[in-house]
Amino acid sequence: MAHLTDKYSPIKPFGYFFLQILYSIPVIGFIFLIIHAIGHENINRKNFARSYFCGLILVIIMFKVASTATFYYIFFYIINL
Repeated sequence: MAHLTDKYSPIKPFGYFFLQILYSIPVIGFIFLIIHAIGHENINRKNFARSYFCGLILVIIMFKVASTATFYYIFFYIINL
């Protein structure tokens, strides 16, 4: 592993922890997430940013579905009283 270039060098566990905390910051984290997902030269960091972005999209979709279902349930329940 000493001969790996910067492109293929692995990320240490604390690096993953730091990246998760960095990506959790509301605006700055999203900017870093986009930068790392699109243009970073380290493949491991790029793939981690892409997977974090996909997970974020899934959470947003699940939240939208749950909030819409809750709204319609409450709305129709109040109308049918």
